[in-house]
Amino acid sequence: MENSIAVVGSGLVGAVLAMSLKDRGFDVTVYDKSEDIRKVDFSGRSINLALSERGWKMLRKIGLEDSIREMAIPMFQRAIHTQDGKVNYQPYGINGESIWAVSRGNLNKKLVDLAEERGVKFAFQTPVWGVDLERGVLFSAEKESDQWDEIKHNLIFGADGAYSRVRLQMQKHSQFEYQQSYLTIGYKELIIPADVEGKHQLDKNSFHIWPRKDFMLIALANTDGSFTCTLFMPFEGEVSFNAIQNISDLNVFFDIYFPDAKTMMPDLEKLYFRNPVNSLVTMKCFPWIYGDKAALIGDAAHAVVPFYGQGLNAGLEDIDVLTHIFDGAENKDWKKILQKYQDIRKPNGDAIAELSYRNFQEMSELTADPMFLLRKRIETNFSKKYPELWLPLYDRVTFSGGTYLEALKIGDIQKEIMDEVMQIDRIEHIWNSPEIEEIMKRAIQCACKETRDKD
Repeated sequence: MENSIAVVGSGLVGAVLAMSLKDRGFDVTVYDKSEDIRKVDFSGRSINLALSERGWKMLRKIGLEDSIREMAIPMFQRAIHTQDGKVNYQPYGINGESIWAVSRGNLNKKLVDLAEERGVKFAFQTPVWGVDLERGVLFSAEKESDQWDEIKHNLIFGADGAYSRVRLQMQKHSQFEYQQSYLTIGYKELIIPADVEGKHQLDKNSFHIWPRKDFMLIALANTDGSFTCTLFMPFEGEVSFNAIQNISDLNVFFDIYFPDAKTMMPDLEKLYFRNPVNSLVTMKCFPWIYGDKAALIGDAAHAVVPFYGQGLNAGLEDIDVLTHIFDGAENKDWKKILQKYQDIRKPNGDAIAELSYRNFQEMSELTADPMFLLRKRIETNFSKKYPELWLPLYDRVTFSGGTYLEALKIGDIQKEIMDEVMQIDRIEHIWNSPEIEEIMKRAIQCACKETRDKD
């Protein structure tokens, strides 16, 4: 029994965690209330994933990088579709780095296959209705009203998402902090199919955004030539999901705001009225652990809105940190291991939640602003000349190995500097000048000195 670990939730983080623990000699069983996830149709509710370096690092660590890259598509830039039909491109990384688009459903099915090959056991259609944290017991039955069966394990990981049953049990204990907040916007999945030759109708190596201030459409390429599109929009209001009541309303809306996308969506009417409007939630809690018996991981610990594309990457980084701590522990004391995991990851979970929340404005509004694009150009130019002084926030979050907390703190400093730079008279004419470089160098050096002095 000492070797027995339960992972509740067969999603992406749960499957990778199970493999990581199995590789370390544990007897791992994954429990999920749904049927075998490989039989589940993910269409209609999924936002395509954007894997970046934090996620790849963990996949590399367990030997899955090559097999997963085969089902992913690199995206080197944003393609910003303006309302007048123009497309502007904005590179992601200062050194040509890319994020990788991958289908959530296909990736999940692949990970379950790979986990089974390594000897991980899966108990599908096994809902967990309760948890005895003191004894390490899961309670399961076909229906919640039935007599519950006890399933005992030495350690339980809650990888069961934003509405975690494991976390729900933790919430019943004294001094458990819990915060859940919803955006006033939701999302709906749509599709741009492949053309008659089976090819992509848009550049497949771009993250496509139609920014319209309070709402937006995005599209990420799939390997079959299609694009999974996501419409983000308020639930209520003049321009909202509630305002579109019939086919006529839908066509008028797309004709006004997304006419170019509409021409590539032959099934727009069917998909729009078939697929549900889904909510966007941020969830924070504390503690994430219960002695040496239970721990939360991934969305169960820190659900975030998808606007930085870091939800999966943050969950995989949780596993990376956890397994690194475990590997370095001499006596493998799970109580100490989990405590250290929580100490490291909790502040970073809060930081990526804040960063993700902020990035909606950038994606939906600022990417269409010429002055914002100039701001990005100035940052990129400066960071290429002085990489030791400046790494743009997006690069720091997406492509670097630094923590989310560091990215948030340094990003706030850089924002203050860039706000002042953008107020300089005639900045659009002198942005690429020694004068601006010197102003930025002095500002960042001064900010770094102040930070060191505080520390």
